Amino acid sequence: MVRRYYGLPSLVALAAFEAAARHLSLTKAAEELNVTPGAISRQVRMLEEELGSPLFLRRHRAVELTREGETLNAALREGFERISSTFRQIRSFGGQASVTVGSTLAMAHLWLMPRMGGFWNHNPDIVVDHVISDHPRGLDRPDVDLRIRYGDGEWPDELSAKLYDDRIFPVASPAFAKAYPVSSISDLAQLQLLSVEGIDWTWTTWSEFLRDVGHPDRRVNVRRFNSYVIALQAARSGQGVALGWASLVEPLIEAGNLVQVTDAEIAAPQSYFVTWSARRPLSPQAVLLKDWLLSLGSLSSAQASRLPISLEQPARRRSPKTKGEHHELSGNRREN
Repeated sequence: MVRRYYGLPSLVALAAFEAAARHLSLTKAAEELNVTPGAISRQVRMLEEELGSPLFLRRHRAVELTREGETLNAALREGFERISSTFRQIRSFGGQASVTVGSTLAMAHLWLMPRMGGFWNHNPDIVVDHVISDHPRGLDRPDVDLRIRYGDGEWPDELSAKLYDDRIFPVASPAFAKAYPVSSISDLAQLQLLSVEGIDWTWTTWSEFLRDVGHPDRRVNVRRFNSYVIALQAARSGQGVALGWASLVEPLIEAGNLVQVTDAEIAAPQSYFVTWSARRPLSPQAVLLKDWLLSLGSLSSAQASRLPISLEQPARRRSPKTKGEHHELSGNRREN
């Protein structure tokens, strides 16, 4: 194997191993790098021969990282992320600065986009790019500077700050609610229920909601979706009752597209957070956008559009020092 100045093996082999380790799949790594699985396997074996240690445990139709593989993967991931960040900074010299924010489709469509006008109006020289994915791992990309996530605030190799808490309650179209009036939880359980399942299991399902409001019977008529936006569209068109996350459905309620069909509601068991990599510093533009997002909390989109923040006067905020250290903004926490 050809040696480089820094005593490294082939960079092609390192890239092949990193992709295979990230996907835990030789096939998916091959698809990403546009080569054959056999080519990925050969590159990984070259590394293993050079190191004198196995990097993967090969199972039937799957691979697992060995301790040595995990060590090498962590180093490569950190290095590749720093190279990616530096590359994007150099590429932006002489042009507009950019920040990339990742979120689910529902968060982008219903919460973030109605508020982004405020940031753009006060910071026209910063380009904000968006990466949208409903898959739990879909936002784990080195080109994403900031992520808006729902969870417990703990993600590997990331720092996090709480954005807001939320509430969950049943919603339907005004016509559906009028045709099928609900006077009890038992009435609600008899209706066509629209549920988001199968992608991110941190989201509350109908069985969990009904259990929490005192109706644990699982014999309900549930129609399942893997997209919250589509589930809400079905509810808006009178096809059933969806679970409404207050921060996401309140604009639809205000517009008359949806109504809350019962007073029953629960506090969302987890919260929304802004997260970023613990392994590389944020650019000044990314810090500005992070602080602006955290300043929003539970503000309405109209209030957010009038919130001024600029690079000359950044918001002062203590950043968490460790992965598990979160902070809240006083006055912005949603009451449950």
